[in-house]
Amino acid sequence: MAELRRYRQGEGAPDVALVEARRQSRRVVLSWADGSHGEFPQRWLRDHCACSACRHPLTRERLYSLLDDPLWTTLDTHDALAEQEVAADCLSLTWADGHRSRFDAGWLHQRRPGQALDTLLPRAAPWQLDFSPHHVSHAEFSDSQAGRQRWIEALLRDGLVLLDDGPRELETVSRIAEQIGPQRATNFGARFDVRSVPNPNNAAYTAIGLALHTDLPNWRQPPDIQLLYCLENDAEGGESSFTDGFAAARELRERDPQAFRLLSETPIDFRFQDDGHDIAVRQPVIDLDSDGEPCEIRFNNWIRDTLSLPLAQIDAWYDAYHAFWQVLREPQRRVELTLAPGQMVAFDNRRVLHGRNAFDPNTGKRHLQGTYLDLDMLQSHLRVLTR
Repeated sequence: MAELRRYRQGEGAPDVALVEARRQSRRVVLSWADGSHGEFPQRWLRDHCACSACRHPLTRERLYSLLDDPLWTTLDTHDALAEQEVAADCLSLTWADGHRSRFDAGWLHQRRPGQALDTLLPRAAPWQLDFSPHHVSHAEFSDSQAGRQRWIEALLRDGLVLLDDGPRELETVSRIAEQIGPQRATNFGARFDVRSVPNPNNAAYTAIGLALHTDLPNWRQPPDIQLLYCLENDAEGGESSFTDGFAAARELRERDPQAFRLLSETPIDFRFQDDGHDIAVRQPVIDLDSDGEPCEIRFNNWIRDTLSLPLAQIDAWYDAYHAFWQVLREPQRRVELTLAPGQMVAFDNRRVLHGRNAFDPNTGKRHLQGTYLDLDMLQSHLRVLTR
């Protein structure tokens, strides 16, 4: 099937040898040796033919155009198959126009209609109150696929992972990121330095404490994954803190369903502006997926813009925002750590809120370098590693 993803079953897996194929109401009904069955519409089978005329042999992209195939009219009302052959390892079909299609038995078993296709990606796991982030060494990440796979799986599962014992070299964060994919550039550049500077255009570039927040919620597409690499950290203070925004949102829904509803249904304005940029968006604080579960948190008190809501909603929204803020700040939900030189923290910026304590720049230097990665590239890299 010109399929790069693994679909043949390994040791101990169900026996997916085909034992029967029969036609029924413009469908092909298949039975496998493990006792499972699958019904495949003939349209689906014709659309998924992977011969060199229907799929490009190098790019694996579909060449077949169902809208331009005269057979499609037949498929709409009649059986369009001229012949079928079944063997233990494959199904061969000959269509009414003479075209031949061949399907691997294991591939069909994995993709039978109604069967959820394994994503190969770990599911997000809410932090328990005793949560401790996973650690992977820089050497494991850089020198072994297994180490990089463990790092990615922890990041996708927990939203937070640490990389230890790396070099104290400028641009190391960029080199780490580019082992996964291209850096995601923003108005702060592709790679940014987090340290106290004169005339800052962002609170991160000061020595003040930073309350828990997500980065750049003023973007339509905020950065997915943030990497922060420690080069120097001798100043007093500056401890980093993190909390699971999804877990906090679910807790808010349990305690105060009305507050959860208001924050998930009411768009508000976020905005960043300096001499060269004015980036704004209107979105809710808690975004939900199709199942009604939190899939994105936009929480950043610095760049929350004017609250533009009808008068009757303002006080209720502030009450809901305050209730969520209280849950987020509960000490038992927070992971606090002091990054050491050569250590990097990576976290899901759309899920995990981060902050830091104030530090005294007169007691030593504190210098982190950061960048962002797209979640698509992280997931892609894991799929490739698992082939």
